[in-house]
Amino acid sequence: MGVFISYIFLGLSLAAPLGPINAAQINQGIKNGFFHSWLIGLGSIVAELFFIIAVFFGVVHFLEIPFMKTFLWSFGAFVLFYTGIESIVSSEKLQINQSRKKESLKKTFTTGFLISISNPLSILFWLGIYGSVLANTINRYDNFHLILYGVAMLVGLMLWDLTMAGVSSSFRKFLTQRTLKGISVFTGLVLCGFGLYFGIQTIKILFHI
Repeated sequence: MGVFISYIFLGLSLAAPLGPINAAQINQGIKNGFFHSWLIGLGSIVAELFFIIAVFFGVVHFLEIPFMKTFLWSFGAFVLFYTGIESIVSSEKLQINQSRKKESLKKTFTTGFLISISNPLSILFWLGIYGSVLANTINRYDNFHLILYGVAMLVGLMLWDLTMAGVSSSFRKFLTQRTLKGISVFTGLVLCGFGLYFGIQTIKILFHI
């Protein structure tokens, strides 16, 4: 049980650093509330589950092919720029009025999934983190325990997802409309910043810089 809990904390620590998903969650939380923010994180977790499975079965090395790297960096840049610009543009229409029309839950989930699944940093991250965990435990535990500890990491990610959704949607109730717009613009710029970084990586791969 102690090992299981330690892997939950590992999942929490992996999710905590500010990245595109956290920025998108904050953005959705202040604009649309708890469920939209939670679904961004849930979409990300589903994508990360794919990474864990890929690492487990060793197919993640396919993603190291130059063509796949270029595709992922460029597609990730597009998704982040699109989401960031949409956040900045929609901030002008942002209202605290709870009765206003919200984005669809399906679109929100898909956004979270696409941001993570197209993020080469996430792939390298899980290759390094879960790959090392797998290497460390594969000789000490059977497949059941390997899967169990993978689930524990996902539980940690889900707990962080719920925390981010709760905090961002709760702050929404205490902020003025002007402040909400400012946060929406800021998180949009953060997403565009990550998109710019992804775009630069694409150029480096294409031109062998």
